[in-house]
Amino acid sequence: MTARDAVRGALAAAALAVAGAAAAQGVAGDEIVLGMVAPFSGAAKEMGQAVRTGVEVAFAAQNAAGGVGGRRLRLIAMDDGYEPARTSAAMKELVEGKKVFGVIGNVGTPTAAVAVPYANEKGVLFFGAVSGAPLLRNDPPDRYVFNYRASYGEETAAIVRYLVEVRRIAPSEIAVFAQEDAFGDAGFEGVARVMRHYRRDPAKVLRVGYKRNTADVEEAVQGILRHARGLKAVVMVATYKPAARFVEKLKDAGHGRLVFSNVSFVGSNELAEELTQLGPGYADGVVVTQVVPNPLAKASATLRYQKELKANAPGEKPGFLSLEGWVAARLLIEGLQRAGKNVNTEAVVEALEGIKALDLGLGVPLTFAPSEHQASHKIWGTVMDGKGEFRSLELE
Repeated sequence: MTARDAVRGALAAAALAVAGAAAAQGVAGDEIVLGMVAPFSGAAKEMGQAVRTGVEVAFAAQNAAGGVGGRRLRLIAMDDGYEPARTSAAMKELVEGKKVFGVIGNVGTPTAAVAVPYANEKGVLFFGAVSGAPLLRNDPPDRYVFNYRASYGEETAAIVRYLVEVRRIAPSEIAVFAQEDAFGDAGFEGVARVMRHYRRDPAKVLRVGYKRNTADVEEAVQGILRHARGLKAVVMVATYKPAARFVEKLKDAGHGRLVFSNVSFVGSNELAEELTQLGPGYADGVVVTQVVPNPLAKASATLRYQKELKANAPGEKPGFLSLEGWVAARLLIEGLQRAGKNVNTEAVVEALEGIKALDLGLGVPLTFAPSEHQASHKIWGTVMDGKGEFRSLELE
């Protein structure tokens, strides 16, 4: 070896060392590691499991196609039981222990209230959380926080407009059943906003609720019964178990005429299963707003999702939450691909902010921008029949 060769070798080694030092956390030559914090135990565990399934199915399909720039995608999921007190440790373990590149598909609003400040502090990508809360939608947006889904405010506003404009129910005849935390507050604020439009004082809207991770709805039911004569609809901002118990008790009390609706976070398929187990009269007519199309639909995106689900998660049935996880993962994959070989957080943020009118086959274009970190504002309406099957519902 000549002296020149030795110098060249030393310079190459130095360059590699610098490149290695500058490599983004969670990004290796052959993989990109992402994290997720969600309930995999407790009363909301089916929701976390469904979202994880969707993300993992999208990752598996992308890996089979060569990954992202030759790198495989790997997900590390951690359980917080839908309890904010456990979220902090789980996020810290993912970011500081497991050294993930970013976080995708976290489930819940009260847990996001803990996770988002931490992600912002550490400069970690926080992508596609299953929450429609305002804390994920600051104006201007937090640099590292990106949402796929429409907000709870948009969902509850859409259902109130439907009740008033389509069903001809007076604003004074609408009550709210909401989880007693940031999730329920976010949904109620959407109701309040549109109630002001109809010149209804939000302070006069009957609101009843329940505590997170319980199905103790007796007090809420009694609150509705005391005012039942003047009510025709209840907007629910709840997870599936308490929502099902609430509907069950009110229908058993002879108030099946009430129009029950819920936001997408309820866990639509899980709610349908809970209600149909009680009998056909319980599910029939229950309305759920959605942030994805029906997972059994024949749209190009849902057909691809169904195919990938069958190939990579055999035995799993298509569902709204797993489809949402799948869509969020597809959207993040698009950003990773656009970032090129040099995958780092800033490059991915800039790549995501450059996505304009992306067509994933959902029937609605997806767009980000430096001032817009929510890709979709679309609300789909669905209503259950007695068998717990969902059919489309025109909200306008």
